[in-house]
Amino acid sequence: MTCWYEGPLAAFDTETTGVDVETDRIVSAAVVVQDAPGARPRVRRWLVNPGVPVPEQATAVHGLTDEHLQRNGRWPAPVMYEIAGELAEHAALGRPLVVMNAPFDLTLLDRELRRHRASSLERRLEASPLRVLDPRVLDKHLDRYRKGRRTLTDLCAHYGVTLDGAHDAGADALAALEVVRALGRRFATRLERLTPTELHALQVGWHAAQARGLQAWFARSGSPEEVDPAWPLRPDLPAAA
Repeated sequence: MTCWYEGPLAAFDTETTGVDVETDRIVSAAVVVQDAPGARPRVRRWLVNPGVPVPEQATAVHGLTDEHLQRNGRWPAPVMYEIAGELAEHAALGRPLVVMNAPFDLTLLDRELRRHRASSLERRLEASPLRVLDPRVLDKHLDRYRKGRRTLTDLCAHYGVTLDGAHDAGADALAALEVVRALGRRFATRLERLTPTELHALQVGWHAAQARGLQAWFARSGSPEEVDPAWPLRPDLPAAA
């Protein structure tokens, strides 16, 4: 029987105007599907005119300017509908979805759906919930005492995954997918008997524990920053709509 990390996987990633899921916007997104390790990935991309200015610091990260997005991007409402529909299709097929730092990308998509479609990600996924695999959460749990940063670039270097074109949604999604495959193989004895559904449930608790640890570190450092323990989707705030 093929282990989940050797089978079909999908991956989702976004590029945005900033890092606040309640106020920032999606400017590009991609869903990557790979049926087996080494198989040619299928990539679906979206480019969005967010309707708000793109800060220079965001453009410096992903290279997408206001001018380019206004000329080539689509209006957000139909794009968000299509992205949610794509994720719902993979969920219905039982295909696990890899999302690096899932509470960011999935929550941002949820807020865009509320903003532009008077809907929500949960509503679009009522028939078949997602089974999310978050390489950040998995790596932190399975190799918790390893020192160093755990950005996607760091994880790619650690697991021997090539990342071509970082901060391109398609490239980042594919790299995250490959990291999950590599992570699955490295920790096969701990993961091969778990289904993606079981792993999804476990990651809820793992992320919450990781968030508590980070919150305690911030408290000791005198930082006022707060860490949300919710995974893979943060609760809705009334202001988000």
